[in-house]
Amino acid sequence: MDAAATLTSAVDGNRIGPADALLLLEVATVPELGWAADRVCTAMHPERERTYVIDRNINYTNVCVSGCKFCAFFKRPNEDGGYVLSDEEILSKVDEAVALGATQIMLQGGLHPDLRIDYFEKLFKCIKATYPVALHSLSAPEIVHIAGVSGLSISAALGRLRDSGLDSLPGGGAELLCDEWRRKVSPGKCSADEWLLVMRTAAELGMKATATMVFGMGEELNCRIEHLGMIRDLQDETSVFTAFIPWTFQPGNTALGGNPVGAWDYLRTLAVCRLFLDNVANIQASWVTQGTQIAELALRFGANDLGSTMIEENVVAAAGTTYRMTEQDLVDIIHRAGFDAVQRTTQYGFVRAHRRRVCRTQRR
Repeated sequence: MDAAATLTSAVDGNRIGPADALLLLEVATVPELGWAADRVCTAMHPERERTYVIDRNINYTNVCVSGCKFCAFFKRPNEDGGYVLSDEEILSKVDEAVALGATQIMLQGGLHPDLRIDYFEKLFKCIKATYPVALHSLSAPEIVHIAGVSGLSISAALGRLRDSGLDSLPGGGAELLCDEWRRKVSPGKCSADEWLLVMRTAAELGMKATATMVFGMGEELNCRIEHLGMIRDLQDETSVFTAFIPWTFQPGNTALGGNPVGAWDYLRTLAVCRLFLDNVANIQASWVTQGTQIAELALRFGANDLGSTMIEENVVAAAGTTYRMTEQDLVDIIHRAGFDAVQRTTQYGFVRAHRRRVCRTQRR
């Protein structure tokens, strides 16, 4: 099929293949992709609502043995500037977040060589005993690392963490699920198969997760499609993913360097993600890397969710990108895009709605 026929087929509810998705990335125009992705998104979410969640991203440590070339946040063990937050510091951050309406806490950090599973079990139990929040925490590479330094299988480690209060897994650490590329930029991090194994295991334990893709690191377009294919295949098998979040690499202060991809590439890729991932209900817009105006456009390019207020964000900020949003900012973006704004839970349950005001011209 040519690009026009592929877009029509996707809008009609048919599954497109990897070759079709690659063709769209290569030759379809931005308006065509936006139109098709918006039609597909509307069919999946016909209600005039778009969502967000209030949470805080707490980086419990920046010490990491992985040494990824695309990361500006990490410090090597014993390097100046490395830290591990105390339990008291973390609880204080949770307390501040809950006071601001947070329903979700995302704890993520580096692969610290000395933090074993008992550290996380104690911390999670303490948080859940004190605060009514969902712990959407620990990326797949962290799970693999924690299991390794603790002498446990992934299943055993994840089961213990779940029993200690871990509710669901964020999709971080996926970057691009293309091992050839991972060996170039993150050889110390888990493989694509290990990332998928963690998510498959989470599903077996009755947990949910999100999935991400970081693109714009110089990869070939087919690498993005390979990544999407792995996500779709695992979702067919497990239904583990509640949402997919594509976002762009930020090269500032990183060993990889290069130039950031622009909004054109972001919106094209976002639209293709919506068209290809027909079994993932929610697509999140990345205002953290793209800013306010592109986030608003993203709600017409296949995204139905703005993700989190991110009361605290350090990893992308370390690369020099420092967009900040209040809850009202997210509500305003959704309203300007023509939707009612709904605060949601981690699992996309309803918290409260912010109805937009519609001006009606008075007839004379």
